Amino acid sequence: MYLAIEGVIGVGKTTLARLLKPAFEGEVLLEVFEENPFLSNFYSDRSRYAFQTQIFFLMSRYHQQNKFIPGVLKTGKMVISDYTFDKDALFAGINLEGDELEVYHNVHSALADKIPNPDLVIYLKASLETLMNRIAHRDRSFERNMDPAYIGELMEAYDHFFAQDKWQGRVLNIETDDLNFIADPADLNFVINQIKQALRLAPYQQSLPLEN
Repeated sequence: MYLAIEGVIGVGKTTLARLLKPAFEGEVLLEVFEENPFLSNFYSDRSRYAFQTQIFFLMSRYHQQNKFIPGVLKTGKMVISDYTFDKDALFAGINLEGDELEVYHNVHSALADKIPNPDLVIYLKASLETLMNRIAHRDRSFERNMDPAYIGELMEAYDHFFAQDKWQGRVLNIETDDLNFIADPADLNFVINQIKQALRLAPYQQSLPLEN
């Protein structure tokens, strides 16, 4: 089984992926972004470095997922990834245009068919204020001048992306403004239970309908 975690920059994807590993006895696949030599320049000048950044990420993610996911699934273990291969096209749609976007989509389409689709995507969501606070708190050098408008644009893009028919029945939405996976075991257990319920993995506590 393949479980992917998605959401805007700073929402807590990697943190949750690591915390879920013992609960599901799975193998964790983490997005590698530090090796992208264009990323720092991209955040300083998006229009100039967008194409290089996107193509580098596309190929890096393809090679990582194409090797890792099928190999783990053959062992019978669960894959827990902090990103989906499809989400790369979401960023390209924001950052590229014209011929560059067309070239990107041609390459992405040729590679995407070779990557397994996740059985469930956990879509973590948060307010813009929460996201900016989390980004500032983790203090990555290339994110220190992050534009809130760019994060807001990504939030809208993600909502539109997961509203597509192809994701129906395979997305679990979780609001994280009031959740702290690290400090509060109850919050982590809440998420784990939601995942088990979505995947019909026993045991899980059935969610009760809200009272009027």
